[in-house]
Amino acid sequence: MSILVVGESCLDVFMYGQCKRLCPEAPVPVFNPTHKTENGGMAHNVYRNLQALGVECLLHTNNNYRKITKTRFIDEKTNHMFMRLDENDQAYNACNLRRIDFSSYDVIIISDYDKGFLSKEDINFIGKNHEYVFLDTKKILGPWCKSVNYIKVNLDEYERTKHILDEEICDKLIITMGSEGARYNGIMYPVPKVEIKDTSGAGDTFVAGMAAEFIKSKDIQKAIKYGNKCATKVVQRKGVSVI
Repeated sequence: MSILVVGESCLDVFMYGQCKRLCPEAPVPVFNPTHKTENGGMAHNVYRNLQALGVECLLHTNNNYRKITKTRFIDEKTNHMFMRLDENDQAYNACNLRRIDFSSYDVIIISDYDKGFLSKEDINFIGKNHEYVFLDTKKILGPWCKSVNYIKVNLDEYERTKHILDEEICDKLIITMGSEGARYNGIMYPVPKVEIKDTSGAGDTFVAGMAAEFIKSKDIQKAIKYGNKCATKVVQRKGVSVI
């Protein structure tokens, strides 16, 4: 059993350091870096989580992802993020899907950060060419996404698009709600209360966990519960971590 992940990727950089004084020229903190971590982000983070879960998977993404960086400057003591620096954010190239044999995979995950790598037509094409497609997208939803099976959005993304959604799309929505868990077809799937250290990448982990369970059971309720379980673990760690 295998999963194909399609979407754009970047390099997540976490620069940890200390802030012990303000700049004399302006009332801003002086950041002294001590160490940093790097890992593949966005679609690449979904792929990394699937690998960590022992799922056979393949990633179709932009090959220049290491040049597209998101650098977060973090106080190492409190885990407070001072700022995020995005570089080469316009460098995502468009993908080519026509050579992919989608029938070779049991499940497709579309990890669409709406950076130009995937068009609405691309997503519709994937949905029409596979039986089980999970979509995690930053795009405003519309008729183009009706061909996929399940659509994962967070609560903010749902609020900004709910007024234009019809019943067919709403029936596909899995809404992640942070510390409250997830909602699907009016049913809440709660999560335990834990100390949250970092939510970066938690949505990627949720999608990966959900797909990893679904590929075995074909039960979306079990899949959502397992996705919740995986995301709950990673938010208790610093940085973008894998399950």
